[in-house]
Amino acid sequence: MTLATSTPVIEAELLIDAIRDLRPQLSANGAVSDRDATDPAANFTLLQAADINRLLVPIDHGGAFWNGSFIDGWGTYVRAATEVCAGDGPTGQNWLTTGMVIREVFESDLPDTTKAEVARRVLHEGLRLVASNSEAGSPQPVIARPVEGGVILSGVKTFNSNSGSAGMANVGCTLDGPTQSRHHVLVDLTHPDVELRHDWDVMGQRGTYSQTIAYRDVFVADGWHYRATPPPQYLFGAIMLLHAAIQQGIGEGALHASVEYVRTLKRGSMPEFATAAEDPLILRRIGDMSSKLAASRAFLFAAADRVAHVDSGDDVGPATIDGYRSKVACVESSLAAAGQIFELTGARSTSNKYRLDRFWRNARTFASHDPTDAKNIYVGMYEVTGELPPLSAFLRV
Repeated sequence: MTLATSTPVIEAELLIDAIRDLRPQLSANGAVSDRDATDPAANFTLLQAADINRLLVPIDHGGAFWNGSFIDGWGTYVRAATEVCAGDGPTGQNWLTTGMVIREVFESDLPDTTKAEVARRVLHEGLRLVASNSEAGSPQPVIARPVEGGVILSGVKTFNSNSGSAGMANVGCTLDGPTQSRHHVLVDLTHPDVELRHDWDVMGQRGTYSQTIAYRDVFVADGWHYRATPPPQYLFGAIMLLHAAIQQGIGEGALHASVEYVRTLKRGSMPEFATAAEDPLILRRIGDMSSKLAASRAFLFAAADRVAHVDSGDDVGPATIDGYRSKVACVESSLAAAGQIFELTGARSTSNKYRLDRFWRNARTFASHDPTDAKNIYVGMYEVTGELPPLSAFLRV
C-alpha cells in the first residue's frame, strides 16, 4: 500500500478512535437529552471540536477519506456511525443522516459551488442535514412549483430526523409539470416560511427530534434544487447497513453501561457470591451479550466493506441480502443486550438518575421502523428462489 492510499485510511482510523474516546461524554449528554426530549446539541459540539465531521465530507473539500462517490468508503462510514451510536443512539442517527444526505448531494447534478458550500458549512460550521422524505399520514404531499429563478416548495413532511438544530433539509418532492418528475430541494430550516411543528414525543430515540415540518410556499433559488435519479440497486443493502449500525451501536452502549454499573456492585445477585465479579450468573449474561454483539458487529463491518466494492454491472443480490441479514442480527443482539440490563444491575439501577432504560427504549423504537419478520421472509425468499423482493419492499419512509 502506498502512502497516498494509506494516509486517508490512517486519518479515518484515528478519527474513529477519537469517537471511541468521546463515548462516555456522548452517553452522559445523551441521557440529559433523553430526559428532556431535546436535541443532543452538546454532543455535536463535542464532535465538531474533535474534527469528526471530516469523516462526512470528501477529501478534496477537507475530508479524511471519502472520494465523493456515493458508496466509497462505506465500511469506514458504517464503523464511524456505529461508534457514535454506541455513545448515544439518537446522536448517531442524526450524525449518519448528515453523512447520508451529503453523499446524495455530491452524487447529484447540483453546481460544484453548491456542493462546496454545503461541505464547507458541514465541516466548519457544524451544519446538520435532514433527509426530509416521509409523507406517511401527511395532509399535503410536498410539491415544487417552478418559477422564475427557482422553485416554490409547499407541503408537509411527517418525519424529519436531525431537525432539532434547524439545519438544512434535503426535501424529496414532486416537481410540478407535465411529467410530475421526482425532485430534491435544499432548504435552510431557518427560512421564515418553514414551520417546525415540535411534535416529536415518542418512547425512544427522543434526541433525533424527528418532528413534522410544513413548507409554506418556500422559495428556493436555482442551484439549490436538483432532479432525482433512479437509485442504484446497491443502495438498498447499503441503507440496511446504516440501520444495522444504529442498532449495533445502541446495543454496544447498553453492554458498556451494564458493565460499568456492575463494577460498582458490592455484592452478587445471590448471597453466596461476595461480589459481582465472583457471580457466575452475572458473568454468564455479560459474556452472552458480549459474544452476540461481537458476532453482529463482525458481520456488519464485513458486509459494509463488501457493498462498497459492488460495481454497477454486478449482481447486487448477495450484497443486498447481506444488508438484510446484518440488520436482523444487529436488531436481535441489541434488543437482547438492552433488555437484560436490569437482570444484571438490579432494582437500584432503575433510578431515573441512571436512565439505563433509555437503551432498551432506543433499541426497541428504532427496531420498530420496519418489521424484522419481513426481513427474514425476504432473506428466506432469496435463499429458496434467488429472487429479491420488489423495490417497494426495501425501504419505508
